[in-house]
Amino acid sequence: MKRLFIILLLLTVGEVAWSQKSPVFVTDNGAIHGFDPVAFFKERKPVPGSKEISFEWNGGRWHFASEENKTAFASDPEKYAPQYGGYCAYGTAGGYKAPTQVDAWSIVNDKLYFNYNKDVQQEWNKNQAELIKKADQNWPTVKNSK
Repeated sequence: MKRLFIILLLLTVGEVAWSQKSPVFVTDNGAIHGFDPVAFFKERKPVPGSKEISFEWNGGRWHFASEENKTAFASDPEKYAPQYGGYCAYGTAGGYKAPTQVDAWSIVNDKLYFNYNKDVQQEWNKNQAELIKKADQNWPTVKNSK
């Protein structure tokens, strides 16, 4: 029953993300809500970025807490950018784009993943390896969809 609720919730609220053609989840605050992607690796927590320290990449404006983090990202964006453009990893495994919250994140095998919210993240954590395989297979099709 809980899984059905989560799926229905994603279908209802995912409309905002589904309308995005961008391969990167972007809000008015920038990619991944304006948070610094490098900080998830270095500080192991969400750190807001600054609009004054930003970098355009892959259809999104990325914000950083420091010039050092911006330089690290610019030299190797694939290393720091979240998987599936910052869209929900669980949703991508299901074949669709869904928005995410920055507090529902994890690093698995040196890759950053986001989920729709903490409840979805709990479901995703139960079978991460299999869901990552499915999401990896789905992403080439999902990334250019609405």
